[in-house]
Amino acid sequence: MTNLDMSEAISLLAQEKGLSEDALLHVLVDALASAYKRRPDAADEVVVEVNPETMDFTFIGYDVDEDGNWVNERDDTPKKEEMGRIAAQTFRQVMSQRIREVESDRKFEEYANREGDIVTGIIQRTDARYTLLDLGRAEALLPQAEQVPFERPDQGERQKAYIVEVRRTPKGPQIVVSRTHPGLIKRLFELEVPEIADGIVEIKACAREPGHRTKIAVWSNDHNVDPVGACVGARGGRVRMVVNEMRGEKIDIVPFSEDINDFVAKALSPAKVTQVIISDDGTQADVIVPDHQLSLAIGREGQNARLAARLTGVRVDIRSETQLAEGIPSGGRDEENVEYADGQWVANKETGEMEWHASDGSVISESAWQDQAAAEAAAQRQANRDAEDAAAAAGESELPAGAHAPLEDPNEAPEGYPIKGNTDSMKFHMPDGRYYKVTVAEVWFDTEESAAAAGYQKVGSPG
Repeated sequence: MTNLDMSEAISLLAQEKGLSEDALLHVLVDALASAYKRRPDAADEVVVEVNPETMDFTFIGYDVDEDGNWVNERDDTPKKEEMGRIAAQTFRQVMSQRIREVESDRKFEEYANREGDIVTGIIQRTDARYTLLDLGRAEALLPQAEQVPFERPDQGERQKAYIVEVRRTPKGPQIVVSRTHPGLIKRLFELEVPEIADGIVEIKACAREPGHRTKIAVWSNDHNVDPVGACVGARGGRVRMVVNEMRGEKIDIVPFSEDINDFVAKALSPAKVTQVIISDDGTQADVIVPDHQLSLAIGREGQNARLAARLTGVRVDIRSETQLAEGIPSGGRDEENVEYADGQWVANKETGEMEWHASDGSVISESAWQDQAAAEAAAQRQANRDAEDAAAAAGESELPAGAHAPLEDPNEAPEGYPIKGNTDSMKFHMPDGRYYKVTVAEVWFDTEESAAAAGYQKVGSPG
């Protein structure tokens, strides 16, 4: 390999790998030194110098004495013929490995500086442990614990995620991303709201239950700019983009206030608050609401109150005006229609993870709480499906004579029965080739007579 060939090879390789020629020259120098040391007559240590213009290499050899000092400096540059063999051997055996190391370091440095930022990746594959996202020049891991419950994106689909950690591993940098981190919501609003990106509007606090609901508190540094309106956008366009990205997760935007009484009242939106009483130590808020607003203020399974507490940083106890008049403390009466666990969210000092400290002394981590909430939601959906099936079974008995409930899959209709046809034109096809236009309900019939009796009109034969 001539010096010109080597120079061209380095230039082409730099373009292909997206690396600088200087970085590749350093790689080549290290690799040549490694190849030199394989010679039987090699010096104890060697320094390789290169002229980047002529691609001439000089090998300075040293002996190492008993004290570890480098001595007996000498020029030990191989002959031109031997140099060519060493260079060729180096390119084949060492360069690829060293280039991978340089690429790995470059990727690590690139993404290590982006912790807390958003990346967009293409879903490559998903298993029980994690989802793999292709970021283009790197890959990211979305662990199961960082995924929103019930999100099931398809392979090849684009998805935004929040970089929580970049680890250096023997196989290269490992980029860990999240779809549950509150920072994802903040970053998405920065992308959609120019006022946030410009620093005019700030997101002061964010509380989130991934997949269900998020509350953010916003503040404007310009009294002429409404922070809530800026985040909502014209006709809700800006917040809708964030909601769509989060696949329908509800987002409440409330104005931040340095007055904790006012902040707590606004954090409980959409409920209307009559009064807020803050404890002397500032850690607890006793909130009074109209009777008809109690369930709304607490929220389903206490969700609204939980999010308000985490948003404001104080424990929130809610009572109705009637409870206040009767002297009943929060949670002190039978609230069978209100599912609210009395307690507060506290950050774990060691891990930083939020934990729910219930009034009975039990403690549950946020991730465990999310798993529990997901299981409860799944059970509720199954109960709803069972109720729908029961209602459908009851309704089938009220259908016209000879009628049946619609098939889930028209292709699975029993032989000899009418088959549901083009639903756009609302036609049912009979086995003999005739079809009927629906005029009453989406049901199917055993015979032409039973269909006609129920109000189906014959419109001809398919043609």
